[in-house]
Amino acid sequence: MKSNEEIISTINEFLCEEFEVSPEKIVPQASLKDTLELDSLDYIDLVVVIESNFSFKVKPGDFVHIATFTDFYDYIISRVNINEPA
Repeated sequence: MKSNEEIISTINEFLCEEFEVSPEKIVPQASLKDTLELDSLDYIDLVVVIESNFSFKVKPGDFVHIATFTDFYDYIISRVNINEPA
């Protein structure tokens, strides 16, 4: 089972690589959409990257309540923990 710090590190690595953003711009309270300059096609790329890195399916409404990187981390961590056996 990965720790929360390991999951966040993995998230930041793929965000920097996939969206060509500097690691210094990824701060917990920053806007995910604005920092990564996400458009609708980028969200599809983000879903694909999440599913390939963390092996769970992202539901269409999952991003409704995600505004900041903290929200995004919490979402991924909660979904990973659901899929991990206790």
